Amino acid sequence: MRALILTTALLFPFAAFAAGTSDDSPPQPTETSTSCKNGQVWDKKTKSCVDAKESRLDDDTRYEAARELAYAGRYDDALHVLATMSDQQESRVLTYYGFTHRKAGRADLGMQYYQQALEADPDNLLARSYMGQGLVDAGEIKAARVQLAEIVARGGASSWPETSLRRAIKTGRTYNY
Repeated sequence: MRALILTTALLFPFAAFAAGTSDDSPPQPTETSTSCKNGQVWDKKTKSCVDAKESRLDDDTRYEAARELAYAGRYDDALHVLATMSDQQESRVLTYYGFTHRKAGRADLGMQYYQQALEADPDNLLARSYMGQGLVDAGEIKAARVQLAEIVARGGASSWPETSLRRAIKTGRTYNY
């Protein structure tokens, strides 16, 4: 079993880093993004849309919902869900605030959140990659390369954050997940 895990990690080294999840694929649409409105989240237990503030929802469920909504371009709904998470200073929450604001066209605010995420966790490779991609969007390639070097120096060589930022620097095309 250990050999299988090691082999998988070597073959797919970037898989564990995409948007704070265990894979590098975009989130699959669920009822959260296809049926729920106004920042609601699909509750599997009640099989209904509930306000993200519902106490029975855990932060991982909220985080995945925010990620799904942001990927679907529903930035205001994603921000509503993020605002209900218990630890607003958690690095993954700050990273996704940054991502959501940047994708919604508020790049400066997004960069501020990425900076806060890195202050909370300097080894947050995803925040570094998204920040670097924002820098690519702004034409600041030299600054994006600094983030790329940081990702590699912090053990992220061949990871999704490193691969996606390297591609963005090379092509000028950034990624959503």
